[in-house]
Amino acid sequence: MAAPKKGRSASAQSKPGRSLALILIAIVALTGGMFLSGNTTPRLGIDLAGGTSITLKAKADQGSAINKANMDTAVDIMNRRVNGLGVSEAEVQTQGTDHIIVNIPKGTNSKEAQQQVGTTAKLYFRPVLASEPSGAAAPSPSPSASSSGSSSPSPSSSDSGKQKASSSSSASPTATATSQGRAVTDALKADATPSSSASPSASSSGGSSPSPSASPSGASADAAKLQAQYATLNCTKPAERAKAGTSAKPGEPTVACGQVDKTWYKYILGPAGVDGTEVKKAQAVFDTQGASGWQVQMTFTSTGSKKFSDITGQLAKNQSPQNEFGIVLDGQVVSSPFVQSAISGGQAEISGHFTQQEAQSLANMLSYGALPLSFKEDTVTTVTAALGGEQLRAGLLAGAIGLALVVIYLVVYYRGLSLVAMASLLVSAMLTYVIMALLGPAIHFALNLPAVCGAIVAIGITADSFIVYFERIRDEIREGRSLRPAVERAWPRARRTILVSDFVSFLAAAVLFIVSVGKVQGFAFTLGLTTVLDVVVVFFFTKPLMTLLARRPFFANGHKWSGLDPKGLGAKPPLRRTRRPAGPAAGSADPKEA
Repeated sequence: MAAPKKGRSASAQSKPGRSLALILIAIVALTGGMFLSGNTTPRLGIDLAGGTSITLKAKADQGSAINKANMDTAVDIMNRRVNGLGVSEAEVQTQGTDHIIVNIPKGTNSKEAQQQVGTTAKLYFRPVLASEPSGAAAPSPSPSASSSGSSSPSPSSSDSGKQKASSSSSASPTATATSQGRAVTDALKADATPSSSASPSASSSGGSSPSPSASPSGASADAAKLQAQYATLNCTKPAERAKAGTSAKPGEPTVACGQVDKTWYKYILGPAGVDGTEVKKAQAVFDTQGASGWQVQMTFTSTGSKKFSDITGQLAKNQSPQNEFGIVLDGQVVSSPFVQSAISGGQAEISGHFTQQEAQSLANMLSYGALPLSFKEDTVTTVTAALGGEQLRAGLLAGAIGLALVVIYLVVYYRGLSLVAMASLLVSAMLTYVIMALLGPAIHFALNLPAVCGAIVAIGITADSFIVYFERIRDEIREGRSLRPAVERAWPRARRTILVSDFVSFLAAAVLFIVSVGKVQGFAFTLGLTTVLDVVVVFFFTKPLMTLLARRPFFANGHKWSGLDPKGLGAKPPLRRTRRPAGPAAGSADPKEA
């Protein structure tokens, strides 16, 4: 009887416990990570959990190219808008090179969501009346302060005739709380009262004119209400950030939130002085002559130039933070540079300690009024929670039926070997479930109906790998070998076939994932993931388990219920080798007769 080859096969045969221990440790570690993260179930897609899915296609009709930078900018802005609806689990992500998918879970007004995404954003330049770190234990502005809010003019600077608005690295006010409170109150009254005289406020002459019917008492009430909102606003909470200033009109003061050096600040902002549509062009440039580094250069329209000159002339007379103007995008302050002098000529620079990415992002927001590309709706799908639940149950039922049919086939045809196949399928299912649960918060993977279909197809692919190995073992037994050498000799040939088959499946899944858009990618991703796990399970679980079972008498002796009965397989008698004589002796009998 032929002996098994020595070397790698013998080593694998003698130490199969290492591979089983390794995959067991991996399962325990992944399961522990799943429970520690709190994500014990896979995230469900819109078609299973219910909600609205909007597919947008980019159009390069605003003079900008469809590239990764512009698509990422659009995704970031759409995220702001969707979060402004109070949706905490919405997803906005790119699909392919020119599509954006917006998934909004159930409980959201789908019509409002459709109006928010894909449209031109609201960008305004508003004067800053007050600002402070959110959550800081600073006294709120008080209208009963004794000192005046006026201050000496800030020193101006110029650069070859082009004025600058230097980016403030910190938005915390340098004035006392009482003086700032008096200035804020005066500014709010000046914005709301038509007869008010000039005051050290940051109100914009380019903003909307106040109503003639406004009264001082009404202005005081509005100012008190706004200061109360400012005092209670906590910008560290996403829910409060989303609601801050959402209902304010351009000609009204408002509160807003903004992030400076990873710290959230809250602001009181005056009426809008310049509209975002009045920015003709903005670009990020690197200052090679000075020490400013990356800057954002803006060019205004003729109307915007006049308004910007007026507002910066007033802001330059104030002290910090009332010499700042907030660049407000969809109700959130994205930058708040301070003004050194009145800026005229229709051009301005925002300088500070910008990185290239930060400068480019701010330039895109200023130049395009938010979205650098226009979008058209490809598809809008709304699924109710009830329909999503029905589809989920139908998908699980289809998977259960497919798995049951595979198990019945394995039991009838392979008998005892079906235990190995079912154990391998169980391990593969555990790994797939845990990894899907972990991928939800990691890469925003959502299990949709096509992904469930991919998992069902993967049952057949995984079972096919076991069948290939089992049939190779049976071929070796038919050749007259016992089970232990048959298991080791069958593995190299089965391994090649399994790798080639899984490579073709993975290649098809990868191509489908790259060229497809939307939910089809869920099918391709799940198919590719389960194909990779199939290779892992076969190499680290199925093969070592067969090596161990080959040492058990039930399988080694070829019990009729083991699925490896030599008689049932039509095995040949054991191979025996005999020595041939050195050569025929003279006068010997005919070889055939011998």
